[in-house]
Amino acid sequence: MEEMVEQAELLLEQNDPEQLREYLNNLNISDVEVLIGELPEHGPLFIDLLSINRSVNVFRILDFPTQERILQKLPGAKITELIKELPPDDRTALFSEMHADTVRALINQLPAAERKEALSLLGYNEDSVGRLMTPDYITVKKTWNVERTLQHVRKYGKDSETIDVLYVIDSGGKLLDDIRIREILLADPQTRISDLMDNRMISLHANDPQEEAINVFRMNNRVALPVTDDHDILLGIVTVDDILWIANEEYTEDIQKIGGTEALDEPYLDINLFRLVKKRIGWLIILFLSEMLTTTAMQSYGPEIQAVTMLAFFIPLIISSGGNSGSQASTLIIQAMALGEVTLADWWRVMRREIISGLMLGIILGIIGFLRVSLWTTFSDIYGAHWLLMAFTVCFALVGVVLWGSLAGSMLPILLKKLGFDPATSSAPFVATLVDVTGLVIYFNIALLIMGGIIHHQVK
Repeated sequence: MEEMVEQAELLLEQNDPEQLREYLNNLNISDVEVLIGELPEHGPLFIDLLSINRSVNVFRILDFPTQERILQKLPGAKITELIKELPPDDRTALFSEMHADTVRALINQLPAAERKEALSLLGYNEDSVGRLMTPDYITVKKTWNVERTLQHVRKYGKDSETIDVLYVIDSGGKLLDDIRIREILLADPQTRISDLMDNRMISLHANDPQEEAINVFRMNNRVALPVTDDHDILLGIVTVDDILWIANEEYTEDIQKIGGTEALDEPYLDINLFRLVKKRIGWLIILFLSEMLTTTAMQSYGPEIQAVTMLAFFIPLIISSGGNSGSQASTLIIQAMALGEVTLADWWRVMRREIISGLMLGIILGIIGFLRVSLWTTFSDIYGAHWLLMAFTVCFALVGVVLWGSLAGSMLPILLKKLGFDPATSSAPFVATLVDVTGLVIYFNIALLIMGGIIHHQVK
């Protein structure tokens, strides 16, 4: 990579655009992307010098902030050519990130047919499958034979996003089936398309959430899937490269939300510092105000803490154990829901598993807590004559708090999904804060149950 950057810098110093053009056009697409990342100030020049096909292929794999910077410095003619040649799905993804006025200006530079196509794709919800689809695909009729179909592919295949799959439609544009090109290539030339149809088609709906499309691709070995409307009319196709891109974005967004922040939508080092603070402060304020409830809970048990000072020693241990178990459960369920392994209908199975696992985890930690108090008593009188009651209090409190943490952490994502919210907003910090407050209540009530006589005697 260093040699590549040094060679590019040398050609830039020599101010010889023709040699630089030849050098860039001989590089792999991924190498040009790396070069733009290493020499961002020359990115617009690199894109301008590349042949249109190569410049489009490089531009479409760049992240949006880099695309935006390049468009701001490209010559107008190159911008028009680039936008025109971008595949419709990549063009839609670019437009969806840009300011409305800029999008309007760029769309107006497109030919009439492509302008109509771009406006149609932008009409779908931002997170819908419709925004991902491309209208560049090949359709055939079931009455055709293989020979005519192959002639059709040769004529129109170069304009298609993929020719791995052909789509069978009726005279009204209704999708009937999809057929892999392999089956057509291996069939007799006179075989009719209807004889190759197996009616085991898998399709997406234009208004489906993109997350659902990710799951469908994950569960089916397909390079592309058709997209239809409410009447099964074929509107476009979604290819696996777009799904992989979206899956990466969804994963990044969920990880950021799980960490207790809004999705950044930009690379960490590129985002403006004030915008970064703005993204983080909302959750921090919510969590800070929620943690105030912990203080309130402790204040309400002030007399008990004063009466038996030992109770205060174990507060961090108890609430952190509950928060940790809740965060674990929350993260596991969010990931399982994202992979399609858990649905809303599985809530009882999840709860049942978490009750059992929460009890098991709580008992293990409870035994460790009991042993900790017991062992300390052998060489210290810090817990006094009532050390055994304190040990049982810690033991049973850990069982209760860890069980509650596991239940809260597992059920919150499912509840949020049921209410129409993003399960990832059930972030680990939020679950931990919730369990902190309720964990204190559980702890002190168990203490009152086990050590009530001692506490009331000390208070008097």
